[in-house]
Order: sequence, then structure tokens, then C-alpha cells
Amino acid sequence: MNKNKSASHAFMPVMLDVEGLQLNEHDLRRIRHPLTGGVILFARNYESRSQLVVLCDAIHAERPDVLIAVDHEGGRVQRFRSDGFTRLPAMRLLGELWDRDVLASCKAATDLGYVLAAELRACGVDLSFTPVLDLDYGESGVIGDRAFHRDPRVVTMLAKNVNHGLMLAGMANCGKHFPGHGKVRADSHVDIPVDTRSLSTILNDCALPYQWLSTTLTSVMPAHVIYEKVDAFPAGFSPYWLQDILRSRLHFNGAIFSDDLSM
Repeated sequence: MNKNKSASHAFMPVMLDVEGLQLNEHDLRRIRHPLTGGVILFARNYESRSQLVVLCDAIHAERPDVLIAVDHEGGRVQRFRSDGFTRLPAMRLLGELWDRDVLASCKAATDLGYVLAAELRACGVDLSFTPVLDLDYGESGVIGDRAFHRDPRVVTMLAKNVNHGLMLAGMANCGKHFPGHGKVRADSHVDIPVDTRSLSTILNDCALPYQWLSTTLTSVMPAHVIYEKVDAFPAGFSPYWLQDILRSRLHFNGAIFSDDLSM
């Protein structure tokens, strides 16, 4: 093994959570740790906009360089839903609108990205892990209406417009779940999904949005899925998927976030 590569892997920063609505001593001790690179917030960390602002200010006061993130996509995956936060639609609704009116769907996607990012940034949250680039095969319960569409071209165009809206409000983006979670039925939060397709099939279908968006994605989150005909490891822990495919073949140079390590 290349010693330099091994050493760099040993010092990758961790994004951790905090326990409640405000920081306690355990939270502060972990945030101060030099290997802490970010804090992810959940619904349990939210009571009101004012409370969220105080929490984010406290985190940034302790570590100005720490990234505060949240899973805030719209639809059923939106952590903050009250006290002035807009209820964002599921991404599938944008795909359905595309089938009726392409231009209207593109505008709606940009508007959604802007509202999503502007509301979070106003409270001190730096990043939302969005957009979902999985294809809507109609088979995955955990993805379901979080996906824009079955057609990778539509997914790419709508995601590009969401990303534009995010950018207008000063937020980066994160495409997930590379190379695609939509074809497997198992929920990776509680099981280990296995995708039996070949590499060429995956690259020519569900991975296409990553190829087409590679220069505009600022970060990517791999899937906790084993693609057994490609590698024995889940994509998020696979040097082949992350280095040989995502970095070298698809020319992605942004940040890579693991999905939740407790899954």
C-alpha cells in the first residue's frame, strides 16, 4: 500500500452530531477535537428559528472552520418544517412537472434551490446534503419520491437547476447517492443493499448524472450499497468506486462525504 495515501486516509475529518437543542459539555469537547470537520443537525436539534440561530452561532463561535450541515431536501426529508421554514415539495413533483412543462419545472427547481439555501443560510447552516441524483426506478422505498425522475437526462437538468438556486443563495451542493441507490429495494439504514448489475450497466444509466454534472458538483455522497459484480465493498468504502471511477473516469474533484457511519 502507498504509505502516503494510507497516512492521508488516517486523518480524514469527521462530521458528528450534537445531542439536543443547545450545546452541552460533551458536544463542546467533541467539536473542539482537531479531527472534527463538521456538525450535522437533525430534527431533534430544532425547536424554532431563533433557537437554531443560537445553536449555529455557538458551534461557529467554538470552531469557525466547522461546517454545519443538514439533510434538507424537501418532501419527507426536511429537518426544519415550522416557524417560517417553507414546506418544500418532494423532488418527484418537479419530475412530474417536467413531463408537462419543461421550462416551468426548470424554473421551479431553481426557485426551490434558492429558497432551501436562503432559509438555511439565514440561520447559520452552511450546507444541505442535496440534490438526490438517484433514478426513480419505482423499486426503492428509501428513495421513492426523493428522486426527480427515471430518465437520467431529466435528473441531470433538474439537479443542475436546483444547484443553480443553491449557488445564488451562497450554498454548495452534494449529489447523492453515488453511483445510484434507486435500483435496490433494501433500506441501507437497516440493511446492506446489494445491486447485481454490471459496471457498464450502472455507468450507462444511474451514474450518468455524476458524469454529466462532474464539473459542477461541489461534493458527492456515495451509497451504502454493495455492487457485487464491481467490488465487494460498499461504494462509500471502495477505493475502486471512489478513486478509479468517480475521480479518474468521471473526473470529479470535489469533496466526498461518507453517508452515516452508523448505518
